[in-house]
Amino acid sequence: MDIEEVTKAFGALSQDTRLKVLSLLVETGTGGLPAGDISLALGVPQNTLSFHLSHLEHSGLINRRRAGRFIIYSANNEGMKNLLRYMVENCCDKAA
Repeated sequence: MDIEEVTKAFGALSQDTRLKVLSLLVETGTGGLPAGDISLALGVPQNTLSFHLSHLEHSGLINRRRAGRFIIYSANNEGMKNLLRYMVENCCDKAA
């Protein structure tokens, strides 16, 4: 992960709705949720949610897959691990 990818990830997480979406998807596990269920769970209109899901996907923190006529979103555990690894190796570890 490079600094541009890290910046995208932190930018995506700097908004409360996106942070709530990611938290919900982490809690849900690898099965993920359809966009409609995320919208209902968080009380976010679907068109607004679509905007936020796009940011999270572009940042590498969530994945999407098609299941019939639904798009299922799930947390990208590898993307989150890469972000944390970058922080430890390039920011936190330097203070020690």
